[in-house]
Amino acid sequence: MTTAILNSSAAALPAVERLSGVVERVTFHSAQSGFCVVRVHVRGQRDFVTVVGTVAQIAPGEYVEAEGQWVHNSKHGRQFQARQLHVILPSTQEGIEKYLGSGMVPGIGPHFAKILVQAFGETVFTVIEQEPQRLLTVPGIGPKRHAQVLAAWAEQKVVREIMVFLRSYGVGTASAVRIYKTYGAEAIARVRENPYQLALDIYGIGFKTADTLAQRLGLSPESLHRAQAGVRHVLQTFSEQGHCAVPREQLVTAAEQLLTIPASLVEQAVTLEVRQGHIVAEAIQDQPCVFLAPLHRAELGVAAQLRRLLKQPTPWTPIATEKALPWVEQRTGVTLSTSQRAAVAQTVNAKVTIITGGPGVGKTTVVNSILRIVRAKGVRVLLCAPTGRAAKRLAESTGLEAKTIHRLLEFDPHTRDYQRSQQRTIEADLVVADEVSMVDVVLMNQLLRALPERAAVLLVGDVDQLPSVGPGHVLADLIASGGIPTVRLTEIFRQAATSQIIVNAHRIHQGHLPQRPPAGTVSDFYLVDADTPEAIVDKVLQVVRDRIPQRFGLDPIADIQVLTPRNGGLVGARSLNSVLQQQLNPTATPKLQRFGWTYAPGDKVLQQVNNYDKEVFNGDIGRITQIDLEEGVVQVDFDGRTVRYAFGELDELALAYATTIHKSQGSEYPAVVIPLSTQHFTLLERNLLYTGVTRGKRLVVVIAQPRALKLAVRTVRAHQRLTNLAQRLRLPTASGADAGD
Repeated sequence: MTTAILNSSAAALPAVERLSGVVERVTFHSAQSGFCVVRVHVRGQRDFVTVVGTVAQIAPGEYVEAEGQWVHNSKHGRQFQARQLHVILPSTQEGIEKYLGSGMVPGIGPHFAKILVQAFGETVFTVIEQEPQRLLTVPGIGPKRHAQVLAAWAEQKVVREIMVFLRSYGVGTASAVRIYKTYGAEAIARVRENPYQLALDIYGIGFKTADTLAQRLGLSPESLHRAQAGVRHVLQTFSEQGHCAVPREQLVTAAEQLLTIPASLVEQAVTLEVRQGHIVAEAIQDQPCVFLAPLHRAELGVAAQLRRLLKQPTPWTPIATEKALPWVEQRTGVTLSTSQRAAVAQTVNAKVTIITGGPGVGKTTVVNSILRIVRAKGVRVLLCAPTGRAAKRLAESTGLEAKTIHRLLEFDPHTRDYQRSQQRTIEADLVVADEVSMVDVVLMNQLLRALPERAAVLLVGDVDQLPSVGPGHVLADLIASGGIPTVRLTEIFRQAATSQIIVNAHRIHQGHLPQRPPAGTVSDFYLVDADTPEAIVDKVLQVVRDRIPQRFGLDPIADIQVLTPRNGGLVGARSLNSVLQQQLNPTATPKLQRFGWTYAPGDKVLQQVNNYDKEVFNGDIGRITQIDLEEGVVQVDFDGRTVRYAFGELDELALAYATTIHKSQGSEYPAVVIPLSTQHFTLLERNLLYTGVTRGKRLVVVIAQPRALKLAVRTVRAHQRLTNLAQRLRLPTASGADAGD
């Protein structure tokens, strides 16, 4: 049996002590860092001992040997701080049953763990590995479960071998599994051949982990291979901040600092990367800059595709707006304002148009009027949005089918490619895309290149919201270019003006503090003061658990969403999720601990990465409906669609009682609670708060330290995303653009 030994990064501690025992419960374990908190039954100790340390993987029932010292934690009390943890597969019947019943081996849960131990005793691991046919003699284990157990055990054996190889390098369990699934039996050979490839191929492994592997495997710190990987990593880091490009001088400086190698070697790496086509050198406003090649292609593609579409007339004959406007008012029963009539008149005969504006300015009314007019002319219309929730909202507001952009483009998760492209275009005369502020430059390029030349495009979004999570600032760039006809709606309509959510959203956008409702009145917007972060947490709990459900009849889990600026800290999403889960779903069973979270049926969860195989995407929120400990599967309901997760895939999920404002883009919730603390100092910004407030449909409650609220309203970051899309659209031609890219 494999013994995993990992050293923690803690500094040397005096008075080394030793203890050993059986793991009763894993309170916390991070697959990425290996940090864990476990409860251990130590012989001679009446109570369980809390052991804190670092280990690649650990499960109840395993035996641990720890070296370290006792410490007193002000919050959690007496703990054993382990400098080293030796984890050994269990050898006692009780430990084996607990280990197998923990879900580590899919197909064996608590029930079959007990049966297997009763049948084979302490030899059960030997039976599984060397005499697997004997498992078929156990009642309830048929060919299907037998095959599942053997496949899972074989995979774990390979993973354990990979863990032995990687244990010195801090690679966690989830990453080891992904390495195996990506490279198969060649995993170790591929890692040895080029460890930097891991950062490109394996989710959860970054450059620094790959760099540690490379150096320990003997690769020179000044190798060109390392320098090139470092340059790509720096560019990738900037793209994660939204930039499509980086000034060359800044890139060289950042890579030099990251790699601690001479600038001349970085320059050589940049030149080689350009020559090999991995990155592209191009000036932006006379400043030498560097792009990752896919982002450069995407910018060129967006500009080229828009020019291609604008060259052709609309596929429908010109519409007489002087007749169409009164006709649509009669059909809808809605009298359009002067600004709305002008917007419809400008858009209904245009090939490519942008409609932008904040809440309550009539974007939906304008879009519905346009759709009613063109559909009466027989125009084939398709609607899309970047997320499932945004698509659902679009369908509800228009009464027409709406799809995510990925579904519209028929993304194939097996080939990682879109079935709709210039070779097989979308069959539509007009494509309407909503929430375009969320769309990054790569996805926009994919959408535009799949449109036939005859098709018209209507892009709708609020340019004042947070930009896309992915690189680019597409909506703002298209508007700034002056090359795309744009309608900016600014008039707040009388009905909308009765909503304090809308009024205060516009006040925040204009740099004014939100207004408080008169004392004792019922409003859809409340502002609650709190003196400290601790007070904010207490008031969030009161508001979510008691006050909103009692006063407004809203469900605290299904209807109320806590939106916070960041993940970390006392008032961050991670901490708030823990306390909200304890208050809102404390007794649900069975409970499952994975990747630092405890899950139970009824929990609200958030998808953290795009998973094209499951068709769930970053920011999607669902509810756990079932946890099957025997099969090792968690079922999650996403808006009526059930998605299955193996236990090893749960690092893609996080609890979602609270989430970040960034993750909420494109979504709308019946009630939103926004905590603002000075702990969020670096993130407090006007468009962040504006975006959070506009997520609330019926109710918004801001719980804030007064200074934090003032900072958020008054702060407009000078920082801009570095892109070149607007300039490309200003040029007569998109030089070098390949519309097929």
